[in-house]
Amino acid sequence: MAEPSSMDGLMRLPEGPCNGTSAPAVTVSVRKFAVFIGARRGAGNLARIGIDIGGTFTDLIAAGRDGQVLATHKLASTPDDPSRAAMQGAEELLRKAGLDFSDIEFCCHGTTVATNALLERKGARTGLITTRGFRDVLHIGRKDRPYNFSHYQEIARQSRPLTPRRWRITVRERVRAPDGEVEVPLNEDDVLEAVALLREQGVESIAVCCLFSFLNPEHERRIADIARREFPEAYVTASHEIAPLVREYERFSTTAMNAYVGPVTGRYVRRFAAALDEAGVPAQLRLMTSSGGMVAPAEAWRRPVNLLLSGPVGALIAGIEAGAEIGRRNVITLDVGGTSADIGVAPNGEMRMRSLLDTRVGDYDVMTPMVDIATLGAGGGSIAWLDPEGMFRVGPQSAGADPGPACYGKGGDRPTVTDALLVSGWYRADHLADAVPSLAPDRARDAIRRRVAEPLGLTLEDAAGGIFDIAVNNMVEAMRLASVSKGFDPREFTLVAYGGAGGAFAAPVAEALAIGEVLIPPHPGVGAAGGLLCAQVRYEFKATLWGDLEDLDYGAVSGRFDEMTQEATQRLAGDGFGADEVRLKLWAECRYAGQGNELAVDAPPGDIDAGWAEALRERFDAEHQRAYLRAYPDMPVRVINLGVSAYVPGTPLVSARAEEEAAGDAEPLLTAPCRFPGAGKALTTSFYRRSALRPGHRIEGPAIVEQPDTTTAIPPGWQASVDRYSNLRLTPGSTGVSWERGRPALGEGETL
Repeated sequence: MAEPSSMDGLMRLPEGPCNGTSAPAVTVSVRKFAVFIGARRGAGNLARIGIDIGGTFTDLIAAGRDGQVLATHKLASTPDDPSRAAMQGAEELLRKAGLDFSDIEFCCHGTTVATNALLERKGARTGLITTRGFRDVLHIGRKDRPYNFSHYQEIARQSRPLTPRRWRITVRERVRAPDGEVEVPLNEDDVLEAVALLREQGVESIAVCCLFSFLNPEHERRIADIARREFPEAYVTASHEIAPLVREYERFSTTAMNAYVGPVTGRYVRRFAAALDEAGVPAQLRLMTSSGGMVAPAEAWRRPVNLLLSGPVGALIAGIEAGAEIGRRNVITLDVGGTSADIGVAPNGEMRMRSLLDTRVGDYDVMTPMVDIATLGAGGGSIAWLDPEGMFRVGPQSAGADPGPACYGKGGDRPTVTDALLVSGWYRADHLADAVPSLAPDRARDAIRRRVAEPLGLTLEDAAGGIFDIAVNNMVEAMRLASVSKGFDPREFTLVAYGGAGGAFAAPVAEALAIGEVLIPPHPGVGAAGGLLCAQVRYEFKATLWGDLEDLDYGAVSGRFDEMTQEATQRLAGDGFGADEVRLKLWAECRYAGQGNELAVDAPPGDIDAGWAEALRERFDAEHQRAYLRAYPDMPVRVINLGVSAYVPGTPLVSARAEEEAAGDAEPLLTAPCRFPGAGKALTTSFYRRSALRPGHRIEGPAIVEQPDTTTAIPPGWQASVDRYSNLRLTPGSTGVSWERGRPALGEGETL
């Protein structure tokens, strides 16, 4: 890694609005994490920490340079200021590891601040400056009807616009396709009037979106410069800086969203970075993006839209690494926290990206790279309720961290999944009492009885089982959509479970989809935080270059790739990385003539010429065949967008490998009656402490394995073993028992 010129390399993070390179800035004294302080304190003391903030809990993990886990920690989130829980948790984590803040050489953070600002409608007052005649692009969109056969059409971009129509101002200018030629020069007087009006209206943020600016950004660049000069307090962002791609509606929406969440995200990042600096952390903060890479705070400040839905990515990265360690390349991750369940599919150890036309956050379209992860409102805190028609439902509402499930004894009186598992016997009061001092099992029983059992005429135990069954079914259907509907057979995958509740749901979800192996890593409750430590430092750039593959301008393609490669590698160089550490990935987004959507395929290596185009064609046909079960080799192919990813590989967490294995079955801590769905009665169940299990130990279900950050259920007919890396590996027996009542597990030769 290249050495910066100073041990105290300063990062200048904007204090006020995003205002280009000349913005007012507060100087936060941080050393680049590339600069190791081992010479001063001794290399053995250095730590890398990951901090993942969820809606209910904040998870933290510390690891050494060698990837060995030093400590893990979990505490309740503080929604009013997420950085409070992060800093408190970091202090408690380091205390566990025998370290202090000055020992941190790397700090990565997954945050939901940008996502929450959008979903809760707490973003900035945002204005838009655009080409005359295109004021209503954000309102019109694609003229789609979310409910085709309904008179009720609640469309978020119209009823709750990111930028109200009165703050969408047009100016005279026009760039023409397909070559970017200027047809109408920019009228700067119009721009000055627009900026003055928006300033007078109290707008905090300005999005600049001009027609065809992805072909020629000069007008857009000039408008942004004027806005930053005349209104320095505003956060100004232009579409060519955020999404320089074809499709005006999606480009406008993405830029408006960036402007909407920018000020909120900037204030949070600045406050958290300053808190770390004040605590004496010598490492530069890194933030996880929705594409699975890490970026510096300045980049997150410029493009906060890239942080949307970044939280769930960490668990998928961790699952890929855990699978690779034991030779499992195909993995599906199930990360079940207190608020939601996140499902990721990684064939051959590769994260899959969503199509740019499938990326939507909170009913708003956003054209930014996102890992394909399905999120549903099904977690430990998901509330069980009856709708007005009397239907029994679970989620998506969550009790969150405050008041939390009824059993937490903090004022919550609505039954949740956690309450159901406590009533079923899976969660023991003695075990949970360490994490929840105010634990009140009687309140869990009372909430389920009053809200579910009595209205439906069920016993308390059946009502608790029904809550769990519904949550399982929701996860199964979401996983089916994430795998089968995308052309992947889940029977060829290993399910890796994470989150505080992932171990409880893993086996029933796996059995419903005929997945033959479940992997519970050593620290599943903080899996997403662990994935942050494995992530790459990465910058991605995309550009539109529309052309038929048969008549492709090879020089233009090569030039565009070179431009994006240079920009991406310069960002990494600015972060202190040498050219020998940087890896590149190039891709192209193509479609058959007449299609409306593209598929991304990796660009072939070598010079860009006729042979390169032929190889790209072969790759596209193969990917289309895999995704849609058909290809059209005789149909013309068009290249729409090009992309470049420059990254520095992350450092995977390393599990200690046991040279010897224990023989025989593990000894249980105790036995107690537990109810399992489909069993009809309570079964005598063995409870084990995870810390007492050794490689080679075997467990027969029904059994429960407890550890501080999660609880794993091994149902009847399943068995578990501890491998050399201390993973808990669950496999079904030969009885064919299915958790989906009345529905047998898939047999040999059957299809989903």
